[in-house]
Amino acid sequence: MSGHSKWAGIKHKKMAQDAKRGKIFTKIIRELTISARQGGGNPENNPRLRKAIEMAKEANMPQDNIKKAIMRGTGEIPGVIYEEVVYEGYGPAGTAVIVEATTDNKNRTTSEMRKIFGQYGGSLGESGCVAWNFEQKGYITINKSSVNEDELMSLVLELGAEDFRSDDEDNYEIITSPQTFDQIKSELEKKYKLEQAEITMLPKTYVKLEGKQAEQIIQLMNALEEHDDVKNVYANFDIDKETLEKI
Repeated sequence: MSGHSKWAGIKHKKMAQDAKRGKIFTKIIRELTISARQGGGNPENNPRLRKAIEMAKEANMPQDNIKKAIMRGTGEIPGVIYEEVVYEGYGPAGTAVIVEATTDNKNRTTSEMRKIFGQYGGSLGESGCVAWNFEQKGYITINKSSVNEDELMSLVLELGAEDFRSDDEDNYEIITSPQTFDQIKSELEKKYKLEQAEITMLPKTYVKLEGKQAEQIIQLMNALEEHDDVKNVYANFDIDKETLEKI
């Protein structure tokens, strides 16, 4: 889990910085619009919209912006129509990369994704070329300094989590099914401060990277994350903490 955990932690911090600059607003507005279009404008009956609203509030997005984005999704007011696209490809040393995007111009976004992959030692692949190496899971982390391991592990397993892992240096990692994620997250929040809590794509296998290849994959991840159309990026690289901090 080390590769995923460390990158997820970096991404979490980057999102907080982006939120301060307002950079993340564009991505959240798209997610609000799409989730409302697909599941309706009532967050009580739409878990995806509920999550998007939580993200908007964490980023201090004005309530009026949230309301308008939802209304565009439900068709109450006019707006741009976005579609969801998934790209699969390879990074340095054959690392597997999945990109989830929302776009109003698929041809433009595809061309830009191909250019970004090529720029950092990778290549855009065909649909299905790397998806087999990922599983959708709930992923929760709690800082080790704030909890008792035995107590947390007992509670996590009692709640029905799929796995509890302690091999990361800083955080305990809790893996759930997507179906039980919300319930387990809610119960854990009553007792602990959660560092991260998300539905994500976890790799089944990892590729260890060092040196130039490690630097290239981080540059690739950063370039993809910063693209306005990109919602999420997943990859199966593993880089040790010391190397990652240097990069």
